[in-house]
Amino acid sequence: MATTVALLGTCDTKLEELVFLKEQIESSGSASGGDEVNVHLIDVGRYPCDHPAISSCQDELINDYYNNDCGPVEELPRGEFVKIMSCLAEEAVSRLCTSGRISGIISAGGSGNTSIAAAVMRNALPLGFPKLIVSTVASGDTKAYVGESDITMMYTVVDIAGTNSLLRQVLSNAGAMIAGAARAYAARKMREHIAEYLPHESDDNKKRKVGITMFGVTTRAVDVIREHLAKNYPDQVEVFVFHATGTGGKAMEKMVRDQQLDAVLDLTTTEIADYVAGGVMSAGEARMSACVDTRIPYLVSLGALDMVNFGGTDTLPKHLTQQGDRKWHEHNPAVTLMRVNEVEAKKIGEFIVEKLGYSEKKGRVKVVIPKGGLSLLSTAGKPFEDREVDEVLFRTVRDGLKDSAVEVIEDERDINDETLAKLMAEELVLMMGIKRANSDDMNIDSKAKGE
Repeated sequence: MATTVALLGTCDTKLEELVFLKEQIESSGSASGGDEVNVHLIDVGRYPCDHPAISSCQDELINDYYNNDCGPVEELPRGEFVKIMSCLAEEAVSRLCTSGRISGIISAGGSGNTSIAAAVMRNALPLGFPKLIVSTVASGDTKAYVGESDITMMYTVVDIAGTNSLLRQVLSNAGAMIAGAARAYAARKMREHIAEYLPHESDDNKKRKVGITMFGVTTRAVDVIREHLAKNYPDQVEVFVFHATGTGGKAMEKMVRDQQLDAVLDLTTTEIADYVAGGVMSAGEARMSACVDTRIPYLVSLGALDMVNFGGTDTLPKHLTQQGDRKWHEHNPAVTLMRVNEVEAKKIGEFIVEKLGYSEKKGRVKVVIPKGGLSLLSTAGKPFEDREVDEVLFRTVRDGLKDSAVEVIEDERDINDETLAKLMAEELVLMMGIKRANSDDMNIDSKAKGE
């Protein structure tokens, strides 16, 4: 059975290279003895191009999806053109995907084509769908292109300006990669389709997908939680761990909104500190919104809210380094941590209260305050220990949520305490309505110390 890959490109400037890539994708099937691979070439160039290799011409996209009141696309400023063409291509690719007509997507080009292709792949396609961008800008900072998606980027080394022996090798490799990924994806979707017609577990018995946020300084707790859930609920829970680096939080929120997660243990909310204090790992102002909006079980803690992330020591903001009372810690040569102060702690607490306070149903959102330390660095005797600052955060959260539907659980243990980690795992299990396991591991002091 044939598999089809969508190929996005600006045919008015890169036709020769795109046709070569198309041929490489199509030939990879016969070369490997696998299923036939077809290519659906979509032209996202500024000017119309006529060639038999093109499946969706630029003028077709414009006629089908464009509001001509905006004027001819070729007369738009470059930035406006990229935005408009991204929207047109998104609509076309989304329809191809939802109808099951494509099983992978690839693009090749410079910065303009990369911007269009990245937007299409992020917005029109689900996580898990094969996405590959071959680009002249893939060796730099690719965060703006990849975002919280699973886009793979390949650097061309040389410009895509006529084929040569090196570029042909790069494009040939890319063609084989996307063809193989598309075949695997198509086979997987076929198995899932067949499985729909076979006897299967009821919704009450299928695995719940649980997201957990982690940072290096909260890894111990997350490892305990993962192992505890895997040991005691192997058939009920599947865990997805997100690295709280900004994009990790955004990816988790996206999966929640896309209904790909059933519950979240937001152990490590450190991205809020970066948002409030101008760190480099902020997940933006929408952080913590998705779970409340979608009303899934949401257990929150304050992991790593004692710190703000910056780059190497030579990149630190002067307005902060000039504040003599600041505490700094060099985590590694590329990451420097700043201790949160009382002003920032209050703002962080207010952010949490604002995001969680409008939860309407009791038991759906809970907050665990680990009073013994928010990370490995803020327990007794460690560099970021500061009980006065921590108490500002605790008091702001506690007082701000006291009249809300959110339950606040205060505990004297630190965030990485093994028994507290197991308690939080069991708390989330309870919130999901899963029958509790009968195991020796269940001998947990469920009453928070210090209550």
